[in-house]
Amino acid sequence: MTENKGYKATTKFLIASPTKVRPVAHVINRKPYTQAMAILENMPQKGARLIKKTLKSAASNALDRNKNLDEDMLYVKEIRIDEGPRLKRVWFRARGRADQLLRRMCHITVIVDEKAGE
Repeated sequence: MTENKGYKATTKFLIASPTKVRPVAHVINRKPYTQAMAILENMPQKGARLIKKTLKSAASNALDRNKNLDEDMLYVKEIRIDEGPRLKRVWFRARGRADQLLRRMCHITVIVDEKAGE
């Protein structure tokens, strides 16, 4: 018997540092979908907006595939913030010198599933 692994959505190549997005993700992990969306709506971080889009997409995937589901039946099963490639840029400094500026990217993966036992 195969186990339901949930409904997944992935957003890739977002220009945001994974270390700044991860604390936002930890706040909503294992929370009900409606509560997670309310939390993200009220957070000022850029990462909250990015995660909110991906979470909304995962919920939409779940509701499209299973017509019996309702938003209140969903919860955030897993949320993963992976590191993406880095854009390397030149940062000009004083006296003709230059430093390297790394624009970090992240990949956000959200898996939602239906609550068990209800």
